[in-house]
Amino acid sequence: MSATATTEKKYLKWYQKLAYGSGDLASNCSYGLVSSFVLLYLTGTLGLDSAIIGSLMLASKVLDGISDVIFGTLIDRTHSKLGKARPWMLFGQVGVSLCLFLLFAIPAGSTTMQYIYFFIVYTALNAVFYTANGIAYSSLVALITKNNNERVQLGSFRFMFAVVTNIFMGFAVTGMVEKFGSGAAGWRTTALIFAIVGLVVNTISCLAVKELPEEELSDNAPEAGTDTKAAPEEKRGFAETAKILVHNKYYLMILAIYIVYYIMSNLTTGAGVFCATYYWGDGSLLGQFSMMKMFPVIIALAFAPVLIKKTGSMQKVNFWGYAISSVLGIPMIYFAMQKNLSMFLLFMFIKGVFAGTLSGSLNALIAEASGYTTRTTGVHMDGMMYSCSSLGVKVGGGIGTAAVGWLLKLGGFVGTATVQSESAIRMIFNLYITFPFVIGIIITVLLAFLDVEKANKKWDAEHKKEAQA
Repeated sequence: MSATATTEKKYLKWYQKLAYGSGDLASNCSYGLVSSFVLLYLTGTLGLDSAIIGSLMLASKVLDGISDVIFGTLIDRTHSKLGKARPWMLFGQVGVSLCLFLLFAIPAGSTTMQYIYFFIVYTALNAVFYTANGIAYSSLVALITKNNNERVQLGSFRFMFAVVTNIFMGFAVTGMVEKFGSGAAGWRTTALIFAIVGLVVNTISCLAVKELPEEELSDNAPEAGTDTKAAPEEKRGFAETAKILVHNKYYLMILAIYIVYYIMSNLTTGAGVFCATYYWGDGSLLGQFSMMKMFPVIIALAFAPVLIKKTGSMQKVNFWGYAISSVLGIPMIYFAMQKNLSMFLLFMFIKGVFAGTLSGSLNALIAEASGYTTRTTGVHMDGMMYSCSSLGVKVGGGIGTAAVGWLLKLGGFVGTATVQSESAIRMIFNLYITFPFVIGIIITVLLAFLDVEKANKKWDAEHKKEAQA
């Protein structure tokens, strides 16, 4: 089959793309609730120390990082009627939903026991069940279609659902907690509702798509005339497979982008409720912050596939989008310092539109990086390759969330106090606004070097000439 035919062939119906994308609604029922509100629940409701919680989160992420590569390997070696990834996605969510409820249902007792309980449940949620579900879900992009445009569309659909879910949470969660009795009871009931919704939606998302036959996936090089086939992953040891993985510089770049992106993301999601409450003086503003931060991403994802198709490069679209977004961060900071809420929200919105294209194309870039490995080594290892998404999300997210706890403590924040010190408020401002601006510049620099699409095209052109010779 020619490269053109492979590229143009369509594998998915519109409802399958929609169903796949809804999987991120399920994912964010847990991830969004934990990353945005667990610290508030632990400090404000239970009175636990934010610095200790931050340290426990980071310790948990050490185990979490190890499990990412393990589950990536297991997915690559899985053969079932549901395929490689779907069994892990389906059953992993059962554990995610159970642990989500348990995390917001910490029993009364000594603070030491509460810390231990939190660490065990938080680690099980992230290092085991969310990892299995998340890597499997991300891997499906490369397993249900070989069409790059469809892969970009899938990324756009999933992040649209993620954005809508997080906007809803920003407006609804604190109100739901109050409606269901406030305090521990309110958090427990709210978590139960999101756990059930996540389980139902994940099941629909998983069963609505179908993985391609392994023999069709085994030839990942798009050019006819090449003999590159996937080597049997199950015959390779873990160390050998990991060595191949880390020798792919594009894997490492994407992993770095994921880590710093989710450090930035979790700084803002973790500090958002504190910034709204203590810097702006109105906790209900969190919903507006979430909407102005995330709704622009929906706009960006709507036109990202068109821009990428027109330019022929995900790298160009993402680099220039982030470069412009970084420049717009300067007036956003200024208006925040002046406490001009309207202008602050306006620049947050415009900034988000330019930066939003990256969210929809990261998975497609991983597929490109996976194709680079197949081209250069003959090894097909999508599960391991997609471990960078789960690893980056949780290591970066863990560092970001932990940093919120540490830096709040460093700034003098007291969870049970109604009025915070000037140093605590200044630290909250930096966590939500200043530090993310600096990280955005780092992401821009990384994107400048992520030329995996160009590398794949060069490899294809060279080997096409060899095949024709």
